[in-house]
Amino acid sequence: MNNYEMMFIVKATMEADQVKATAEGMKNIVTAEGGKVVELKELGEKKLAYPIKKEINGYYFVMTVEATKEAEAELNRKAGLDENILRHLIIKLDEE
Repeated sequence: MNNYEMMFIVKATMEADQVKATAEGMKNIVTAEGGKVVELKELGEKKLAYPIKKEINGYYFVMTVEATKEAEAELNRKAGLDENILRHLIIKLDEE
């Protein structure tokens, strides 16, 4: 199992419960693939540096997970397909 950190931005024009449901959906993808969510931080709504898909604000989330390479690939794929997620980035954390 590897440690990964994922940051994703969710559309701010949605209702608050839809934003939470999108974040929970990302957590469910990790657990369904046999991974473990170590931490999920909600950084709140922030103004984007530039418009993305005609959105000027977004809800930022940072999620730390322990998962296999296959689970990381599936998480990356599903985040790319989700229309509510404006941007996402997954990085592999160094082994300590």
